[in-house]
Amino acid sequence: MDRECVSLLPRVCEVLAASGSSLPDDTSLEKLLDWFTEVTKAGTSLLESCPCLLEFISSVVRNTTLDPSILSFTLRLTGLVAVTEDAFTVLQQSSVLDLVFNLQHWQEAGLWEDPCIRIGWIQGLRTMMQHPKALGFFVQADFLKPLLQLQTDKSLFVASAANQMLAHVLLSCQSVSSVESNGVDEEGEDVGRSSGSIADLEYPAITVETNQDYAAVVTAISECLKKSLVPRKNSQLHQSLQILKLLALLLAQTRAPLWEKLLQMVADSVDELLAAGYSQLVLPLMDVILAAHSSCDANRRVTDQRVSRLLSFMLNIRKPADLIQAAAAFLRRGRHDLVHTAQSARVLLLPLDIITGLNLLTTTADEQQFSMVEQLKNKTSCISMICVCLTNTPQITLTAADCLPCPPVLIVTAVLSLLRLCSGDFSSSSSSSSSCRDVSRNIIGSSKVQKCALEALIALSGSPGVEVKLPEVVTLLVQYLDNPHSDPTVLHKSYQALVRWMSVCSDLSSITDQHRQDLLQVATKRSCDIRWEVRDSTVEFLGRLAGVSVVQTTAEEVSDASVALLGGCCFTTPLLRAALQDPESYVRASAISALAQTLAASWQQGAALTQEHTEIVNQLLEVLSRDTEGFARRAVVRYFIAWLSSRSSHSSPPPLASSSLLMPSVRSVLSRGSADLDWEVKVHTLELAELLLHEAFSGQRGYMKGNPTQTHPYAVIPDTLHTRTHNEEDVVGELNSLVQWGVVSVLLSGLVDCDRPVALRACRLLMTLREVVCPLSLGALDATAAMAMVAKVTCELPGCGWAREIRKMLATKAKDAERGCSVGEVVDCDDCGEAGQEAASVGGQTPCVSVCEVLRSLDLDERLDVLTRSSDHVHNSPFSLLQDILTASSAHSQPDTQQEVIVDCY
Repeated sequence: MDRECVSLLPRVCEVLAASGSSLPDDTSLEKLLDWFTEVTKAGTSLLESCPCLLEFISSVVRNTTLDPSILSFTLRLTGLVAVTEDAFTVLQQSSVLDLVFNLQHWQEAGLWEDPCIRIGWIQGLRTMMQHPKALGFFVQADFLKPLLQLQTDKSLFVASAANQMLAHVLLSCQSVSSVESNGVDEEGEDVGRSSGSIADLEYPAITVETNQDYAAVVTAISECLKKSLVPRKNSQLHQSLQILKLLALLLAQTRAPLWEKLLQMVADSVDELLAAGYSQLVLPLMDVILAAHSSCDANRRVTDQRVSRLLSFMLNIRKPADLIQAAAAFLRRGRHDLVHTAQSARVLLLPLDIITGLNLLTTTADEQQFSMVEQLKNKTSCISMICVCLTNTPQITLTAADCLPCPPVLIVTAVLSLLRLCSGDFSSSSSSSSSCRDVSRNIIGSSKVQKCALEALIALSGSPGVEVKLPEVVTLLVQYLDNPHSDPTVLHKSYQALVRWMSVCSDLSSITDQHRQDLLQVATKRSCDIRWEVRDSTVEFLGRLAGVSVVQTTAEEVSDASVALLGGCCFTTPLLRAALQDPESYVRASAISALAQTLAASWQQGAALTQEHTEIVNQLLEVLSRDTEGFARRAVVRYFIAWLSSRSSHSSPPPLASSSLLMPSVRSVLSRGSADLDWEVKVHTLELAELLLHEAFSGQRGYMKGNPTQTHPYAVIPDTLHTRTHNEEDVVGELNSLVQWGVVSVLLSGLVDCDRPVALRACRLLMTLREVVCPLSLGALDATAAMAMVAKVTCELPGCGWAREIRKMLATKAKDAERGCSVGEVVDCDDCGEAGQEAASVGGQTPCVSVCEVLRSLDLDERLDVLTRSSDHVHNSPFSLLQDILTASSAHSQPDTQQEVIVDCY
């Protein structure tokens, strides 16, 4: 432990223990406790290194007038101090331990009603129980009874903590009950220590001194679970819920024989609870049963007959809503036996079978069918149950073929029929009974059911054999998109479903001209919708459709879905260009992204640029300069990133100056993007600069794409990185081009940017550039020859803010090197080479500096180290925390002080 902290700690303890003292921000106590925990994890005894803590704990627990937050902190601190046997013994011999955890002491002081005292008591005990003496103390003090009472505390935080503590006690006992003298359990596994440790401290496993102690703890907790599980009145449902949560936790983690004993003890109570039919407890009960079921699998035992019986009971509940919840919970857990999986699948398909009349199930019990129909007649229950079924329908198709009651294509047909019913189309329903028609009317116009059904349709698109439904799916989705009453979220899901089915069913030979015409009309209509969310979804859809490759004809012509369905750019581009003028910034940003996806194919194929392309680029540059919202400006930079990436990855990189439109535009984007007020725009601009660096120097010696700090100095560099020789003339030519396009200026301006992500990325890119143009790994003679040519490449440092900062940094470096360079005379023959000297000597002109010398003089490694540090290393140290507590307490004791004190903590 730091000496400075140790020296301050006694004064901090005095302040906290002072009568009536409180902190303006009590989260500093949490931070202090975190620090103590870290010290303990490092193997340091708190009591040995900080003996003042014993006096602090002793004085605080006797002063019940203190703030409850300080008292709760002391309770938890006591548990942390007593986590070693030696410290525990010291606390017990000084009678501090008995007083700290004495419930009567806190009750008589009137403090037990405060939940922070109760939770401090629980957490302190749990942290302490890492050795046999602590467990013995727990048993002898008879803390089990109040802990069981706290398990149903009115405070959810206290109840949850008590639950965790009870599980910790049982698991601790379990860890040693089966451990032999060599520390190996009955199954040959090293159990080390309890898995329920709250502090995760690495101490030896808890050993129970006598079998009677272990048996007493297990029996007492088991008896309580059995007795408290079944509520005697509705007001006790909360208690049953907490017991079920604890039981699920225990059955999932315990092993034989404790697992067997727990299950045996509570089996009858669970049966009674199931028979009572509490709907509120269906899911917690399933958690308990499934935890036991999984535990059987994990221990490689045949599934216990009791567990199978309970599962069968849950999957045959008479209440339809509860039955569906139980079946869904079973399927969500996965990896179950075929019998119960098939049963759950039938339960979840039954409501769809009833509403659509498609005979998804060959046979169904009349009683179950009747009760389900009656429940579905209630509109609220009907919508809720149908949504649960739809949400879990895709899970059904993922099960083994033996468990499926019908083919996946029939399930897709049912979902489509359900969507038609939601829009009021009863012609698709195969049911003729009046009761089923009454049920179907409950879902008409329900956007909740529509969204769940569309999500199910998206998930079912990958099921085997469903491709034949593509024309029917497209027809229905177009109808939904054309429906004037469709909710915006439903329209968004419809677009998503259409793109998904296009991407999965790549053969579009079954799509008719009528489908295409209908989709063209609806896309045009929705692009002008009065609701911006709909316009945004439409624009986004047009872009995503362009990114899906499909087979358009039987001749296997491959194209993108936008061409196959909408005719390609001739239709989509005018809509997207119009969306660039949309009043909503989200729509403008989506339109720019969609344009990039739409034009990507022509970029990759190297098609000649048209007048339209030129106009689009001009529009985008105008957006980057004048748009008031950052979303659109970010999208513009990403557009050019996509263009440059596509150009570089699908053809051999041509000379950087060869493009008549892209490269001049990129220069404008770099200039405007680096000066943007939005930090994300600036980061994207640096991404664009990185692409240019990669295109210029890929294969050159010393160049590595990505973060240079991630490469170990002795790492073997792949040969693919050295495909080009280190030709100084090539480096000079490429570097000159980068300077002309403004890449170097963008990197230097980013280095001194006030936004840390911008400065960090710029610094890393400058280091990458330095490795290429200033290779420190070369020998002295080679370095001299290389530098002679590269040093002639200069860049301007104008009088703007970023350049002024760079000049200051260079001047500071020059002064440190005792070169006599002033702020206004950064450039001299020693620092910047002949080119720099000549440029600087011309009066009235913008000074120029050697790029190579700037890169070597900026201390990039030191700057990277500063930028990668968290602010915690300055503002969040234990020493500063202790100082803040003292300062805050001093200000609190002197109310006349006007200065505001802010405690340094999270």
